[in-house]
This record gives sequence, structure tokens and C-alpha cells, in this order.
Amino acid sequence: MTNNLEWVDEAWQKVQAKIDRTSKKIGANFPHASVNGTYQLEEPHWWTAGFWPGLLWLVYRESKNESLKQLAEQCEDRLDSVITDYYRLDHDMGFMWTLTSVARFKLLGEEDSKRRALLVANLLAGRFNTSGNYIRAWNPWQEGEDNSGWAIIDCLMNLPLLFWATEETGDPRFSAVAKKHGETVLKNFIREDGSVHHIIRFDPVSGERVEAIGGQGFAPDSAWSRGASWAVYGLTLLFHHTKEDKYLQAAKNVSHFFIANLPEDYVPHWDFRLPEEVTKYRDSSAGAIASCGLLLLAEHVPATEEKIYKDAGVKILKSLYKNYGDWENPEQDGLILHGTSHYPEGKNIDVPLIYGDYYFVEGLAILKGDRKLFW
Repeated sequence: MTNNLEWVDEAWQKVQAKIDRTSKKIGANFPHASVNGTYQLEEPHWWTAGFWPGLLWLVYRESKNESLKQLAEQCEDRLDSVITDYYRLDHDMGFMWTLTSVARFKLLGEEDSKRRALLVANLLAGRFNTSGNYIRAWNPWQEGEDNSGWAIIDCLMNLPLLFWATEETGDPRFSAVAKKHGETVLKNFIREDGSVHHIIRFDPVSGERVEAIGGQGFAPDSAWSRGASWAVYGLTLLFHHTKEDKYLQAAKNVSHFFIANLPEDYVPHWDFRLPEEVTKYRDSSAGAIASCGLLLLAEHVPATEEKIYKDAGVKILKSLYKNYGDWENPEQDGLILHGTSHYPEGKNIDVPLIYGDYYFVEGLAILKGDRKLFW
């Protein structure tokens, strides 16, 4: 299976052609979900603001298309207003500035990008709750609301910004925060069978665990597939940066659960534990995210185990390309159809999602042999 990858170059050419087209329409903005074929734009503070510029950097890295580079740089400039506003910053700083400032610094050595990313890494580390050893998720959405004790599985993907900051500065404070948050995830988020919780609420003063909350999954005891995919990739990245075996074993555990629960076409439903009466919409974005984690995991396990993870990652990406991709249709901005953003709130169900597009293209880049991760 993994030896027959001719389709990858074909897929890359189609991605490149479509991004060249859609970039002229989307510009230096922040698309989130495609509604009726058009990517809806969010404000710069929205958590997905890094994915479009990150996608532009992925394509630019190979094509050297100057217009894509300029748009990605303009997106990064626009994010400065979020830093100075401060009130809108939350745990997702890692998503936002890893795929803008860190990506640009790694590709071009841009000093302003390094400075931005280090500043944001300090702000992210400042959200660490020392009683509970977790990075706090979100801020109050309404006056009087208190979510100061909340941590979420997604936040694993914000930790690479902290590891990068330690690598760049030699200061171990950043990676210490990342590792302590990772240990909290192992202890509180990963179930024995490899499924994961989306949200855990801690007492923000004592640090004691209070409860699990369903979040974007169907229920507190269900298995939200995108949460599982964040865990597959995030735990693998924790091992990638720390080389601590406990993260490798956890990554394998959640990966086995993920792979075992995939349907025949290898693209997951939005939750792996749904009652019969609930519509089993796909979440192509969960597949795309997990594929990147599985391909990276395959590089870190013994040769006898590599095939399990690489085959699954390749099969997910190939199915996304063949069965979910939208390439020549001028009426559709998105690359990958059938994502599910937030089913419990009824938001953006069965539509392309910018993070699904981003991770699909990152997965293709890995298969093409580019091992230089922005993460």
C-alpha cells in the first residue's frame, strides 16, 4: 500500500493549482468553514487564524510562489493586533503563531517572526496553572462565567511552540510547562481503551480534578473523533520533542483506538460512540489531523511496528483525496469536503474546514518526503 504513492504528486499538483486560485479570492484573511462553497472569514483572534497562512507556507515551501508568501506575511502582520489587544488571547496561541511566525522563521530566518513567537510563547506559558499543572483553556465568554479550571485535549497541539521557545533560547521554563501539561493529559484525559475526553474541569485553586465535560463530543463518556486525532498527533509530538517513552506508549494507545474505529473508507465519523438515532456525519478534519500524527508516529517506532501506523495514515489521506477532495469546482473554496466543526452547537456540519485542508496538505507534504515540521 505505502509503496504505491503516485497519487500523492497528482494530489499535490491539484492542491497547488487550487490554492493559487483561491488565494486570489481569500487574500490575507482568516477563513474558517466553507458555507455554500465560500469560506467564511473570522476575526484575527479566532483560534483557526493560523491555518490559512500555514497552508500558504506549506505550498510556498515547494512552489516559491511569491504571492503566497506575501499573503502569509500579511496574515502574520494582522495578528499583531491580537497580541496588543491581549484580552482575546487564549490557549490557542500555539496554533496561531506556530503556523505563522514559527513557520516563517523556520523557512526564512525572519527575526521579527522569531521575536513575535517568543513573546507569544511567554504569554502562553503565563496561562499555566501551577496547582493543577495545566494550561488553562479559553477565557470567559460572558460576564460572570468561570472556566478558569478548564483544560482541553486540543491544547496538546499548542505545546510545540513552547518546545521551540526552549530550543531557540536555551531557557528550559517553556519546555517544563509543556511537559507538565503533557503529564496532566496522560493522567486525566486518556482512557484505558485509548479514547479521550475533550474537556476536564479542575478546581483552579486546589488543582483537583472535578469532572469530564463532553465539549464538542456527543457526551462526556463518548469519543469525539477530532479529540482523538488531536491526541494522536499531540502525544506523538510530545514524544518527538522529549523522547520520553510514556508519550510514545500513549500515542500508540490512542492511535490503536482511532484506527480500530475507522469505517471502511478510513475517514472517521464525528464521534466514535454515537447512539443509533444520531446522524453519523463524517469529520474529514479528524482524519486529516490523525494522518499527520500517524505518519510521524511511524518514524518513531521500531521497524516491525512502522507499517501499522504508516499504512493507516496513507489510507486516510488517499481516501480524503479520492473520495472527499474538491479540486476543479470553481464554486467551492475548500479542498476537503465533509468536515464537522461543532455538532452539539449545530455549527458548520458537513462542510470543508480550514484546519482539515491544512492538515491534509501537511500530510501530503510528509508523504512527499518533507520532514521539516512547523511543529
